[in-house]
Order: sequence, then C-alpha cells, then structure tokens
Amino acid sequence: MPGIVHVPYKGGGPAITDLVGGQIPIVFANVTGQIIELHRTGKLRIVAVTTPSRLIGAPDIPTAVEQGLDKMISQNFIGLFAPKGTPAAILEQIAQASRVARGDADYRKLLLASGQEPVKESGPGYTLAFVKDELARWTPIIKATGLRID
Repeated sequence: MPGIVHVPYKGGGPAITDLVGGQIPIVFANVTGQIIELHRTGKLRIVAVTTPSRLIGAPDIPTAVEQGLDKMISQNFIGLFAPKGTPAAILEQIAQASRVARGDADYRKLLLASGQEPVKESGPGYTLAFVKDELARWTPIIKATGLRID
C-alpha cells in the first residue's frame, strides 16, 4: 500500500497500544475481546474482519470481502493436536471432551464475546481437512513471497 510503512512489533499488544495512542495509523491484528471492546468504546475502529462472514460477537463489523477485497479471507484456527500414532480411542476421547466444552452455553458466550467462533462439527477429520485446505491455499502465496516452507 503506497504511503504505509511496515513497522515490526513484538506482538499485538504493543501495536494496539501504539494505534490507540496515535503513534501509528493502522494495524492488522487478531480480533480479541479486548479489541472488540476498544472498537465499541470508540478508542479504535475495526474497519473489517477477514473471516468469511461477520463475527457473531460483533455483527456490526463488516468483512473485508464486503469492503471490496474479494479474496481477503484469513482466519485464526485453534486446534488440538496429538503426536502421530496416538490411538484413535484417545483422539476420540479428546474430541468428545472438546465437544462437551463447546456445548457449554457459558463457555460459548465467552468465546463469541472474544471474537472466537467455535465450529459445531469438529474433530480429527474436520481438523485434518481444514489444515490440508489451508496449506493448499497458502502454500502458493508463501512461495511467491520467497519464504521457505520446511
């Protein structure tokens, strides 16, 4: 983007602090509960989220696609991973515990308020497919930048 200089930060916290303090004009950051609250109180403005659809916890914020960036989809993914060779019964036990946690109304409310949106149908198969799809989507982009993928 012309006129914008990349400023490397040691994390989102210092970048958001400088944004709110007026030292920098823009940040590309993960949406968290704290950032949503800064948006709601007018201390910063979230221009867009890069999720495929608007966040349930912040439906007033448009997506980048709605703002005209038709391929700007980049979302965080939090998954549980186990070592290769972990028995299927153990993986299913972990998946079931995760389903129970995601089904708790208070926990779900907390996640939604923080900009997280738990996937209803998840588990080892879903996670593997998601990771494979993301690798297929991002590998050409990463290679085009000259970064190495090992």
